[in-house]
Amino acid sequence: MATKTTTQGDFAVIETGGKQYVVSVGDVLEVELLAEHEAGKKVEFDTVLMTDVSQATKVGTPYVAGSKVTATLVEETKGPKLSILRYQAKSNRDRKIGHRQKYAKIKIESIK
Repeated sequence: MATKTTTQGDFAVIETGGKQYVVSVGDVLEVELLAEHEAGKKVEFDTVLMTDVSQATKVGTPYVAGSKVTATLVEETKGPKLSILRYQAKSNRDRKIGHRQKYAKIKIESIK
């Protein structure tokens, strides 16, 4: 889901939506939907687990104090539609459920 570049330069590991992402400046990611944000607005992630900026590596316990990753919300998108089928043999019982996850597409602007 993520458009990933090589992490030759500065990078950080952030946590959002219960998942961890390795990000660099300029990366475009699809993360779990962020509440109360509009397209074009800045989003700050302060749950930074690790940074590697200018050959200075910092590892948090659990988070790096004072580090922030700033991103811009590009758009809100939807993932592919999933069909969930439940079937129980010999009892004439079946059920079909659909699900479509919502995502927020963000572009990483800076790592501090």
